[in-house]
Amino acid sequence: MSKKNILKGKKVSESKTIMTEMIMPNDTNPIGNLMGGNLLRWMDVAGGICAGKHCEAHVVTASVDHVSFQKPIFVGDVITLEVTVTRAFNTSVEIYCEVFAADVKGNNVRRCNHAYFTFVALDDDKKKPIPVPEVIPLTREEQQLYEAASRRRELRLILSGRMKPEEATEVKAFFAEMG
Repeated sequence: MSKKNILKGKKVSESKTIMTEMIMPNDTNPIGNLMGGNLLRWMDVAGGICAGKHCEAHVVTASVDHVSFQKPIFVGDVITLEVTVTRAFNTSVEIYCEVFAADVKGNNVRRCNHAYFTFVALDDDKKKPIPVPEVIPLTREEQQLYEAASRRRELRLILSGRMKPEEATEVKAFFAEMG
């Protein structure tokens, strides 16, 4: 049996990825703030590394959800991207990326951005989607992200036109609990 036929679940910590960048003048807009497109690129790169480690395969970005730009990041700041896999589906994984900024001395640490990415694992030869290992959430936060991932997935599928709203059982159940 090939390696890809025996998929063993993996802990979130096994693929956690941390990436650090210093914000240089070339990364900013005319008022000295980090341009969103540059941040998205770094988030995509770090997310791809995390997804690739979890899947043990090349991955491609399938979607980016709700990028939140909460606080500005300035020239000279150092950003840290903390990226974890939240859940595995058939051939895809959802990744959560949080961005923290601080000055070069490590002071004024603040959470500035976050987003969810979906990556699809690909076969090396034919570049076709392949099954991915399950996620084993161990901490309370990992478990919460894991459990909510199916709702986020249903919302992505509805918004992309690949699922009818009436088919979204997790989303309906969520709103039923609130009512």
